[in-house]
Amino acid sequence: METILNQLIDTIRAAAASKSPLCIRGGGSKDFYGGPLLGAPLEVGAYRGIVDYEPTELVITARAGTPLAEIESALRDKNQMLAFEPPHFSSLPSPLAPLPHAGEGNVVPAAPVYKLATLGGCIAAGLSGPRRASAGAVRDFVLGVRMLDGKGDNLRFGGQVMKNVAGFDVSRLMTGSLGTLGVILEVSLKVLPLPVAEATLRFEKPAADAIATINAWAGQPLPLGATAWHDGVLSVRLSGAAAAVEAAAKKLGGERIDPEQAKNFWHGIREHDDAFFKTAQPLWRLSIKSTTPPLNLPGVQLIEWGGALRWLAGDVDADAATVRAAAAFGGGHATLFRGGDKSAGVFQPLPPALHAIHRKLKNTFDPAGIFNPGRLYPDW
Repeated sequence: METILNQLIDTIRAAAASKSPLCIRGGGSKDFYGGPLLGAPLEVGAYRGIVDYEPTELVITARAGTPLAEIESALRDKNQMLAFEPPHFSSLPSPLAPLPHAGEGNVVPAAPVYKLATLGGCIAAGLSGPRRASAGAVRDFVLGVRMLDGKGDNLRFGGQVMKNVAGFDVSRLMTGSLGTLGVILEVSLKVLPLPVAEATLRFEKPAADAIATINAWAGQPLPLGATAWHDGVLSVRLSGAAAAVEAAAKKLGGERIDPEQAKNFWHGIREHDDAFFKTAQPLWRLSIKSTTPPLNLPGVQLIEWGGALRWLAGDVDADAATVRAAAAFGGGHATLFRGGDKSAGVFQPLPPALHAIHRKLKNTFDPAGIFNPGRLYPDW
């Protein structure tokens, strides 16, 4: 691994000296997400392997190129899990092509065409699955990160325990940064035990009633593990101790779904294998207040996280301002998650003051501006 690390350092330092952009890639499963893939490929998938795993301490440390499937398998062997339920997206189309240098007409050879969700890509994308509303987001489980900055310096932040952060929490800052601040080398994550029991219930409800119902249930001592509403049907996953799940299922009622069918359903929501997500139309992701009433937007919607996450599929990319205004009305923001016209920006523009802070962070970690240009914001 030391040879791979030294090669990464040498490549970064050479790129910084010539101000040549680099496109950081692990397994390619999130290539569709964010802005265009610009720069010479910097492959980090070979820097892999579980470094340390202490089941009794509920902590795992692994290199960034480690496949998520390998980590989840090791955790399952000890009846543990990544509680934020990260999506792999390994089955989604990848827009891989020769990657052009930013601002240049020449084209460099494409990286090998393969797709494999890795730990580094999971942290860089910062995406969570159906369990996020009850368990927490990706950054809530990041304890420490080792990374290479834009000067090729090997930096370490955080650690392997919860109370190990002083000052600015850089380790969590890397979550969702899409590789624009540096190359993630190693991550330490808090893990949790697998739920002893689960049950999925379904209810026929219009969107407004489903949102109100889930928010009312959220204020009660119920083992809610995930929720999803689409096309008049609300699905609720209960997770926890067997007695608690059975008592909650009896209290809530509804139609109980066969366990195997339920497993496939939630996998489809997590991995976007569900029919709703299999669309050629633009897919928007709106993160808003959970109590926001149904949004009056064209297209079809799927609602997760107790109302806090709204997926919108439809030909609405020509009017990004309308979608983002609706998200702002709901106290949140909208992302053009997949497909569509990205010229208006994939992520909601930041307010000037916040943008200035982000720009300073970018300049501090990547002074030559070589990492993933345009992936997060067009002017980066």
